[in-house]
Amino acid sequence: MFGFYLLLAVFLVLAILILIFRVSRLINVVKGSYEKRVTASNKVNGMLMMAFLIVGFGLAFWYSWAFYDEYVPPIASDHGELTDKLFWRTMWITGLVFFITHVLLFYFAWKYRYREDAKALFYPENNKLEMLWTGVPAVVLTWLVISGWMAWDDIMADPSQDAEQIEVFGYQFAWAIRYGGMDNDLGDYDYRLIDNTNNLGQDFSDRAGFDDFQYKDLVVPVGQEVILKIRARDVLHSVYIPHFRLKMDAMPGMPTQFKFTANTTTDEMREELGDPEFNYELACTEVCGNGHFSMRKIVKVLSQEDYAKWKAEQKSWLSKNPSYMSQVPENLKELAVVSAGIDQ
Repeated sequence: MFGFYLLLAVFLVLAILILIFRVSRLINVVKGSYEKRVTASNKVNGMLMMAFLIVGFGLAFWYSWAFYDEYVPPIASDHGELTDKLFWRTMWITGLVFFITHVLLFYFAWKYRYREDAKALFYPENNKLEMLWTGVPAVVLTWLVISGWMAWDDIMADPSQDAEQIEVFGYQFAWAIRYGGMDNDLGDYDYRLIDNTNNLGQDFSDRAGFDDFQYKDLVVPVGQEVILKIRARDVLHSVYIPHFRLKMDAMPGMPTQFKFTANTTTDEMREELGDPEFNYELACTEVCGNGHFSMRKIVKVLSQEDYAKWKAEQKSWLSKNPSYMSQVPENLKELAVVSAGIDQ
């Protein structure tokens, strides 16, 4: 409490000093003894504005050129070309406006610095200029919004019937990946069924889930549409695969999805980059807790032949956990044994 009173006292003293200073200035003005002194600081500050403009833009252009490859990874999906086209179109337009306005801002700070012999120009209005800088941005923004909306509508359209179905499940602090099995149909789930073993809450009253399997990495075929079914167990996460230009939030209680088609296998990208250790990766772009940094999955893009072979070699989750056969309805147990590949 003492600290509060001390802070209040300091504030009141400062307020009184400022008030005394302003009153003394006003008294001097009334007496006619107040003379405004123009020093060289106006010129110096104006020159510093121009120096800051040149150095600031110079460093920005240099950094953007030197480290371009580090923040713009190669594109490895079909829709990535369109996404980058929209992005750079917007960047060029807004970047040009930013450059012009800031050059004028700093230049005017130097050109119109205070000088005793300068006379202010009274320029109250200009209807043509008002129409120009209102109409042109409106037209350009309308064009950007409509082109972006059309691209978004295409990217978020319903997937094709033969799209590979994969579930991405986020939780603190990892990802779980579930595949639709040989029938390419993900089974149902229920959060109330989640336990230490059934981490996704798979509902085995749905026959589509009998052959579903999980794998440590996200594996997708090249040249074939993939639909990611995305959900979260606890807090907000975000599915981000930069080379695919793919980002979609994983929200508890609100499943989302994102479809894409990879067009470059992992081996092809390694050859293109000259890096035999390269891997695509799935990361989380939400700060979801202390273990956020650990939410990383390797993404492997295989040829369609290799993907089909890899998928055929996988064993269903139910065959690895046969105790969950007790959750299968009696009339579906025989079908579950066959579909899940359970040895009798």
